Amino acid sequence: MSQASHRLVDHALGVSWDDLPPSAQRATRNFLHDSIAVGIAGRNAALADEAFGAAKLWSGRGGTGFVLGRPGERLTTPNAAFANAYQIHAQEYDCVHEPAVAHPMASVLAVLLAEAGRKPVSGADFLAGIVAGVDIVATLGVAVKSPLKFFRPATAGVFGSIGGLSRMRRLSPEVSRNAFGYGLAFASGTMQAHVEGKPALAVQVAAAARSAIEAADLSRAGFEGPQGSIDGPFGYFTLFEDEADLEPVLAELGTRHRIEELSWKPFPTGRAAHGAIIALRSLMEREGLTADTLQSFNYRAPPLIHRLVGRRPFAGMSVAYARLCFAWLAAVVLTRGTVDLADFTPERLSDPALLALAERIVVEVDGNADPAAFVPAVGTAVLADCRTVSEAVSRQFGSPEWPLSRDEHLAKTERCLTFGGLPEAHTGLIDLIERFDQLDDVALALASVIE
Repeated sequence: MSQASHRLVDHALGVSWDDLPPSAQRATRNFLHDSIAVGIAGRNAALADEAFGAAKLWSGRGGTGFVLGRPGERLTTPNAAFANAYQIHAQEYDCVHEPAVAHPMASVLAVLLAEAGRKPVSGADFLAGIVAGVDIVATLGVAVKSPLKFFRPATAGVFGSIGGLSRMRRLSPEVSRNAFGYGLAFASGTMQAHVEGKPALAVQVAAAARSAIEAADLSRAGFEGPQGSIDGPFGYFTLFEDEADLEPVLAELGTRHRIEELSWKPFPTGRAAHGAIIALRSLMEREGLTADTLQSFNYRAPPLIHRLVGRRPFAGMSVAYARLCFAWLAAVVLTRGTVDLADFTPERLSDPALLALAERIVVEVDGNADPAAFVPAVGTAVLADCRTVSEAVSRQFGSPEWPLSRDEHLAKTERCLTFGGLPEAHTGLIDLIERFDQLDDVALALASVIE
């Protein structure tokens, strides 16, 4: 009999907040804080009102699940998970597990927030659910040895979300494994939306979150699910990934905490653009590079980088497309010194000067054979005086190797809350995160601060 789902479930149900090392507890607090703030900013993301409107329509008369950045609004639990996941991921500002090429918190947090509205849940159980869910998403991702073809934040996200919910609600192993079976039944999300830069990318993450709630509900209602959901002959790895080595990664469950391996996103763009943005900014600072002095900029990087952000810009491109277009992002950085949430307006997306500058910027593939590698890479600029200057990139800003400082983390959350219309929540949310494990009712406590 297939055993992978059993081992993932047993691990998830065994996570204890009190037994985690301080480093894992700190990382959990950090990325909970980051993700809540990003989700509140997502209230003003492109098509966020439309996504919320659809979820509200599906909810009928409403429910118990609150939606980040929308005080007083309540949706049914699956649809609250959908709306929150969309808002967390829609601006490409949510944290990422780079080796897994996945965004675990977008789905996991959305599901736990929605479920917490049904009946009180303690902060310790909620935090343990986050850790369990991230462990599962990352485990499914790092086991893979072949390039992406399905969108892993959605396809792996549904299983991580079910695992996190199971731990938070202390479901039985049998119920949790059955829920995994329905997670397989509902799993979906391809890279086609990424290639085309369509908002369907965030919708796929939202659908995974909604499906995780539905899968758990069916199992709690008594539906028996397939037990080989992960490694069966028609399970997750057979259907969604071409090549994987799962056993060594399963053996690490409980010996490492994947929450500590998450990376912040310092910029609201595809993570694959971050190294190139930092290289460009370094050359601007060190060499005095400007839009006027640049002849060309080439970012030579692993194939994943080109695949994710090497696309070419065009007038009228969508916000989703622009966030994944390094050439256009670099043009913004050259003119502003950075790129932030307010940069993705229709006027800027069609700005002839930015588009002309972007034509001088390209991403080039190197010979790296690792399908999940973000580094090493090198950015090379040719200047107007014909000098050539370069900046090597060996690590990503925001990664565990180069984390945001406490001040940088708080500055990001404050910007997000301001963009989402809740600047007054900044101080209260900081305090709440620090005492989160002492809460008796997560939903009530959060509502008192961010609504």
